[in-house]
Amino acid sequence: MSDDPEEGMLGWDESVFRDEHVFEIDWLPETFKHRETQMETLKYSLRPAVRGSRPLNVIARGPPGTGKTTASQILFDELTAQTDVQAVRVNCQVDSTRYAVFSRLFAEIFEYEPPSSGISFKKLFSQITDKLVEEDEVLVVALDDVNYLFYESEASDTLYSLLRAHEAHSGAKIGVICISSDLELDVIEALDTRVQSVFRPEEVYFNQYGQSEIVDILEERVERGFNEGVVGPEVLDRVAEFTEEQGGDLRVGIDLLRRAGMNAEMRASRSVELEDVESAYDKSKYVHLSRRLRELSDSEAALAEVIAAHDGQRAGDIYDAFNDATGLGYTRYSEIINKLDQLDIIDADYTEVEGRGRSRRLTLNYDADAVLERL
Repeated sequence: MSDDPEEGMLGWDESVFRDEHVFEIDWLPETFKHRETQMETLKYSLRPAVRGSRPLNVIARGPPGTGKTTASQILFDELTAQTDVQAVRVNCQVDSTRYAVFSRLFAEIFEYEPPSSGISFKKLFSQITDKLVEEDEVLVVALDDVNYLFYESEASDTLYSLLRAHEAHSGAKIGVICISSDLELDVIEALDTRVQSVFRPEEVYFNQYGQSEIVDILEERVERGFNEGVVGPEVLDRVAEFTEEQGGDLRVGIDLLRRAGMNAEMRASRSVELEDVESAYDKSKYVHLSRRLRELSDSEAALAEVIAAHDGQRAGDIYDAFNDATGLGYTRYSEIINKLDQLDIIDADYTEVEGRGRSRRLTLNYDADAVLERL
């Protein structure tokens, strides 16, 4: 046994990481494991586009962090590299209106942003379809987190415009992949009947990963992201256990590995230990919350902050504090409550109040301090 107290300790210019980018959410693995069936269905649906025809439409559903976005990114990379098909992914958390969606399509197709003002939706739409017909190209659109379009009551108009494009402009060929992580949302039932009549999608379900699958998938991140020997089997198994506890969401496991590595570096250790994972989990388990709060508007974030300060109180009482903070009226307040409820940030359950009938009680689904810390 060595008497050197610094053996196994990192030097100032050393790191446990080989490539820290591997732990970013947008990093694409070389091998996409345990999703062979889903990929085959998606390829089957998109195959007509390669032949110059409109592809089949698709709904891809499943819990968060089960590979839906990664599947679309891998397929779209293949399509654009090997064919003439235009493939565009739209993040509906960011682009949550019909106009915003078509602005994103315009930017991807023309490779420059549309004017920030002064252009109507009709003109924006016609320029996109004109380009597709002129170039004889098929467009495949992935509406990632399409549930956000429903939260803003924009889904039916957006899908109607996409699916009816060939009627507005003969020769326009557009297919749609709707990606949803909201398991309580029935995409078809929530659409207007005018959209239901033309939207007959293939359905692909991305089931929750089991613990052995999580280990198998995260192993590639460990091998590529850390130096050799930094993360042992016991540590990886513990990360997988925590990930499974959070619904099998791989984003939790990926974030947990990165934070555990950073904890090891803070200790100047050359290896990640269980203690690094345990301490990192307190932050990594809030990956969902951090992501959702980042996408809130100022008024939505203001209500989340007010609810955190008045957790469990009736909606009427919380409105007074919200109105004082923002000056917004009750109609907008009610709309924001519904959105926060749909995002699973709060529960807005109706309860009987003696002498006052039914009233909604607003309760956070997370620790109040965790919400306030991330706003």
